[in-house]
Amino acid sequence: MNEKSVDTRWRMAYHLMPPTGWLNDPNGLCQYKGTYHVFHQYSPEWPTGRERGWGHFTSPDLVHWEHHGMAIHQDIPEDASGAYSGGALVERDAEGHDVLLRLYYTGNVKEPGDYDYIHAGRQANEIEVTSEDGYTLSPKRVLLRNADYPDFLSCHVRDPKLWREDSAEGSYHMLLGARDLDDHGRLLLFDSHDGESWTYRSCPTSMEPFGYMWECPDRVVLDGREYAGFSPQGLPDEEWRWQNESNCGYIELPEGVRLLDVDRLDQRDFVEWDRGFDFYAPQTFVDETGRTILLGWMAVPDVDYESAPEGLGWIHCLTVPRELTRARDGRILQRPVAEVASLREDGRELDARGTTTLPHHRADVELSGITGDLRLTLDDALELVCEDGAAYLRFLDEAVGAGRTERRVRLGGVASLRLLVDESAVEAYLNGGREVFSTRWFPRRDDLTVTLACDCASARAWVMRDVMGNTYTH
Repeated sequence: MNEKSVDTRWRMAYHLMPPTGWLNDPNGLCQYKGTYHVFHQYSPEWPTGRERGWGHFTSPDLVHWEHHGMAIHQDIPEDASGAYSGGALVERDAEGHDVLLRLYYTGNVKEPGDYDYIHAGRQANEIEVTSEDGYTLSPKRVLLRNADYPDFLSCHVRDPKLWREDSAEGSYHMLLGARDLDDHGRLLLFDSHDGESWTYRSCPTSMEPFGYMWECPDRVVLDGREYAGFSPQGLPDEEWRWQNESNCGYIELPEGVRLLDVDRLDQRDFVEWDRGFDFYAPQTFVDETGRTILLGWMAVPDVDYESAPEGLGWIHCLTVPRELTRARDGRILQRPVAEVASLREDGRELDARGTTTLPHHRADVELSGITGDLRLTLDDALELVCEDGAAYLRFLDEAVGAGRTERRVRLGGVASLRLLVDESAVEAYLNGGREVFSTRWFPRRDDLTVTLACDCASARAWVMRDVMGNTYTH
């Protein structure tokens, strides 16, 4: 390793990460009055500080970001143990102009005593703050408490997702993740006529047990079809699926069926968002152009590998923003938003049967027209292999992987690959984003080597500009 500071050598160039401290779930994603807002779970004094609230990024274009520090603190009795995850709702006037940003989150409270904090001893309070300018927040308003939830639920209720859709019960709808007293994951739905007073609607679950808790619920609509997104905890690790302790994915609803009217979800239709080591708690929003955009946390709870090697004063990052589209068979395709390509410079052809060296660990690699097997290796430390109807993301260097080993998915074949490398993050999009692998890694070299063994029509790479440097000086 060179003389570069340990604390700076793995900082991101174009992925969102905080100047210091701990980042996790993306929260409150929206575009409000032309500006993109990405809030996130934040502990700025990590590893010593205990505060858990919301940090705040803004951007005019999804690639140039400014970090504004803490936006929501844990500063009332109803969020004394943390301002947990939640979502945003943009209110518009009759002419379609943005007039109010509403943010909803779960205030977590662990009561003192001998409790398990699952079935007793925890408050889950749904709280709202509003803003007219996107930055200055109103006083907090507590909307829901434990007593408002069905009595068959445990104390694990959290992560509100909001949307507007006219129904007999109201035009505002809130979706929460939950765990019942039998340790089965559930969704929890409430309705409202004003976004402030809420009425219980339903509590869907799966046809068969499917994890003990469903976190970070989402509702996605693509081409008129609705999807239920959620992060089930406790699925059994299998060879080809559910390879993390906590996973996340979606279920497409039948044509014409709304999430509001669902009673049971067929867990056999569950599709994982990402097959990599580091992806969890994704959240989506629709921007002013009508695109559905997703960001995820590049980490997973309860794993035995590292995301902060010794010497770092920060931990974790988010994925790049991903545009979602629907394939003919209902599969959701994920691609980096088009704006990411604006960071490309110094493009060059790759040797499809050899090694190419790039000057930095920040690159955008594209392969198209692939026929047959594929092997791509970065720094002789991390390889992506597609062969025999499967794809494998595999670490060859234990230090670079920091405890990560292998992730895999069945794949009929690979025709295209896009690979984003950003210092200590890698995202691999196979077949137009039909499958994705995301992982952290901690390379030791100054330059990046890309070794290919494949037949393809085109193999190119671009060095990516560093647009996050100014964020770390604030």
